[in-house]
Amino acid sequence: MHNHKNHDHNHGHHNHSHGHSHSHAHGHHHGDHHSARSGNKKGILIALLITASIAVLEFFGGLITNSLALLSDSGHMLSDASSLVLSLIAIWFAARPASSRRSFGYYRTEILAALLNGITLFVIAGFIIREAYGRFFDPPTVSTGPMMLIAFIGLAANLASAWALLKKGDVKGNINYRSAYLHVLGDALGSVGAILGGIVMWAFGWYIFDPIISVLVALLILKGAWGVIVQSLHVLMEGVPASIDQNKVKEDLERIMGVQEVHDLHIWSITSGMDSLSCHLVIGEQEDQQRILQEALSMLEEQYRITHATVQIETPLIRHSPLLV
Repeated sequence: MHNHKNHDHNHGHHNHSHGHSHSHAHGHHHGDHHSARSGNKKGILIALLITASIAVLEFFGGLITNSLALLSDSGHMLSDASSLVLSLIAIWFAARPASSRRSFGYYRTEILAALLNGITLFVIAGFIIREAYGRFFDPPTVSTGPMMLIAFIGLAANLASAWALLKKGDVKGNINYRSAYLHVLGDALGSVGAILGGIVMWAFGWYIFDPIISVLVALLILKGAWGVIVQSLHVLMEGVPASIDQNKVKEDLERIMGVQEVHDLHIWSITSGMDSLSCHLVIGEQEDQQRILQEALSMLEEQYRITHATVQIETPLIRHSPLLV
């Protein structure tokens, strides 16, 4: 709660002082964000079209050939397709302008989408494991020829999607986009598994390999889902971004000439690649407030790429009520 108080408090405090530098940095940052997002959108659309069509192919292929490995891979594909749809919805929402009710706009939708996607994956993996359990005791015969053919098509499609995502968008910086990319790679592994299983069943008639591979694919799904859930919860809990060391930021701020103390330091993410910071700097009575403010803002942008920083300058005489400290 006290975050927002700081915010309101300090915006009044130094609005004029860095209005210029702040808005300049801001416009630049959002421009970057915007161009990255339009690239993300294209990559995601291409991958979505490929993935959705293969999910359908593998689903019916799995039913016809009686292969749970194919069905689980199609479940994986479906989870990908849904994650890509969620990512697209999130990008579309994030592009909506901020309003007086939502001062940050809709960027958080992206994190909520990633969280929802992670939970859905858990459910799909659960279904696959339950079905595999039944098959372990009485593995049904699988038509291996058609199964391998479909798995090959699936693998080719996955690699094409992964390539489209890598080429068009920001795989490193954006959690949602990265989760989409990892899904597609995980899918490629699932297809490789199905192909290998097909070869073993075709050569030796060991049909128990079908449920074994489907469980491995389910575990792959779970691993990815867990990562996405943990990361998105960290952002929703206003955790410090993984790429930033809060203690180091504090040290760097304290190093600025004239700064006596840094307190109420908060660093958090609005969404992937968009970090915010607020803090209070205590300075001596005689110090030049504007110089110190400018140095702090420039340092945060250059060293930490934080362009949304709210810095409150105060002298040692300022007293906060105990609740806020």
